[in-house]
Order: sequence, then C-alpha cells, then structure tokens
Amino acid sequence: MLNLKEIKKAQFELKGIINQTPLDFSNTFSNMSNQQVYLKLENLQKTGAFKVRGAYYKMRTLTDQERAKGVIAASAGNHAQGVAFAGAMANVPVTIVMPRRAPLAKVQATREYGAKVILHGEVFDESLEKALQIQQETGSTFLHPFDDEEVIAGQGTIGLEIIEQLPDVDAIVVPVGGGGLISGIATSIKEINPNIQIIGVQSEAIASMKTSLEAKKITKITGADTIADGIAVKQPGEKTFNVIQKYVDDVVVVNELEISRTMLYLLERNKQLVEGSGASALAAILYNKLPFKHKKVAAIISGGNVDVNLISRIIEHGLVEAGRFVTFSTLVSDRPGELNKLLSIIANLEANVLSIHHQRQGSRVTPGLTDVQFSLETRNREHIEEIAHALISNGYEMNEKI
Repeated sequence: MLNLKEIKKAQFELKGIINQTPLDFSNTFSNMSNQQVYLKLENLQKTGAFKVRGAYYKMRTLTDQERAKGVIAASAGNHAQGVAFAGAMANVPVTIVMPRRAPLAKVQATREYGAKVILHGEVFDESLEKALQIQQETGSTFLHPFDDEEVIAGQGTIGLEIIEQLPDVDAIVVPVGGGGLISGIATSIKEINPNIQIIGVQSEAIASMKTSLEAKKITKITGADTIADGIAVKQPGEKTFNVIQKYVDDVVVVNELEISRTMLYLLERNKQLVEGSGASALAAILYNKLPFKHKKVAAIISGGNVDVNLISRIIEHGLVEAGRFVTFSTLVSDRPGELNKLLSIIANLEANVLSIHHQRQGSRVTPGLTDVQFSLETRNREHIEEIAHALISNGYEMNEKI
C-alpha cells in the first residue's frame, strides 16, 4: 500500500540514479507575493522533469519475468523521456508509443535514452490505444503515467527532500494533472507533519481534478487547449483521486496569461527555462490564489521541457503585455528629412527602434505620403503612452498599436 514507508523505500532505490534537486529561495518572488517562496527545481532533474522518479521505482519493483518482457508506455512528452531513461538505468527494455505529431526533439531524446519509439496516431488517445494493444500482445508491463502506487511513491520522494531541505516549510504548492505528483508529495508530507498545507494547481482550461473534487466523484471533462500540456488531463486517476481527497487541502486554478507571465518571470528573473505545467505552482503563488500570506511556501517547478518555438512566442507576448515592445504605424510626408524628424522624436524619448518598414501604397496612403511601420523596445506602458502623446502633439497619428 502507498504510505510513508513505501516512499522512503523508493527514496533508497533512487539514490545515485536521480538528482536531489535544489530548493532555491527567491527574494524576487517573495517580494512579489508576500510569501517566503522556495523553488523546488525539478526542471533540473535528469530528463528535465520529475517523471523519472516514479518510472525508475516502478521498474525496480518488477519481477525478473516482468523485467525481461519490458515495459510499454504512451506519451508525447516528459513521461516518455522519464520512462526511457529509467529503463536504461534499470536495464529494462522500453517501448514508447508517441503521436506522429510529437515534437521531433522529444522523439529523438526518447530514442537517445534507449527506448524503442513507435509513432502511431494523430493524438495521444490513439497512441494509448496502440500501447495497450501491444501490451496485450507481448505481455509487457504498462507503465501508467500517474495512477500507479509505485509511480506515486517515486514522485513522493520530492516531499521527503523538501522536508530535509526546509524542515519548517508551511505549505507546498504542486501542479496537478492526473494527480500522481501531488499524491506522492501529500502522502509523504502529511504522514510526517499533517500541519503542512498541500495546495494543488490546475490550468483553468482543463481543471479535471478540481471539477472531480467539487462533484465528489471522478469526472471526465472536455477541456480546452493549454500551454500547460503536462497537466492537461481530462480525467483523474482513481488511486490519485482517493489520496487527494484524503490529504490535499485545496486545489486552485490559474489561467493561460498567468502561466505565460510566470514562465517569462522564471526565465528573466531566475534564469530558469520552465514549461507551462512547471510554472503553474509559482503562478498560483504570484497571483494570490493561496488562502494564506506570509508563509514559507515551496513551489514545485515540475519540468523544463518546453518547445523553443513556444518560448519565443511567450517572450514576445510577455514583452507586449508588459509594455516593453510595441508596433505601430503612422503617415509621414514623402520628402527627404521627414523620416529623420520622426526618428528624432522617438530617440529623444529613449525608445529603441528594432525595425522600420515603409510603403507608398495602400488604402490609406495618398500621393505625397508614405506609411511607416515601427517596432520599438520600450520601458513600460507609461513609456508607450508618452511616445504616443509626443507623436500626436507633433501632428502624427499612431495606428495599430499592439
């Protein structure tokens, strides 16, 4: 049965296999939130996420016959890489079924860890169906991403590490998808000190665990797309739901904007590259979702395997939203020196010009005028308003401000 003794056994088995990740105090995030914020940096774990803990411990509990037949899993992300790495460490053959559209970098990383990768289906559900079919044909062990007691015990070792690193912690905030991570942490923590609060965090777009808790029964939801794909689970596990009902104090939600802002904060302020699900716990702290203040709070930064293209979009969106980047267009006379006048106004206000594009054709461009489009690096929204006021005062219009 899942209990503290089992989690301590998992911790023993994981020694020398996984990293004991740092619990890093953040003065910046503490000042922003009126909490004492510590970051449990599982993005620095082997394979870039916490998943390897549960996967390796599960493999260590297999019989010799089960180990010989290998394990199989379905995943498009962290679970795939965690299982593949764990298989290599435990000398257990691994097969991973991934959707055909899985990011190439994740497919390649999974193969490099030694797993056999089968690309099947357009979405995860089709990959899962294929994995279960192969499991029936081969007799291999299906390694569930969260609803498995040994997997949960492995994830629970994070709780033991936090207690060792910060014995007087008041609360631990944990991302929640299917519930394996928070179930393990909650079990280890509450059986040591039931006064420590455990708060789960879900994406508002697909809050299946929160919905299930409110309904007092496991509930499958439709959900929507979210940048926190690691916690985008439509239906919680049975085992995890029972543990969460028993041990978790509350489950809160954060929205897409709060997650993306927090990803940018982590990158810029703490120099940590973190995926959407990994940023969700800190987002709940920064955006005042917790039912207390001025406590020692550990946020689980669960993973850092984020697509580079997504990061670039988040950075751009974050800069725009913070008023540090703006694009606009204006009309100027098509005569020598006119563009220089406009640039002088912008330069005097200490905005940095990133790009300029001008055109003499268009529905609003009459003969003798040219349409000039600017991208500027600015300090904040007030700076943008200052620039807009200066341009309008000098007879320019400012259109399509983004």
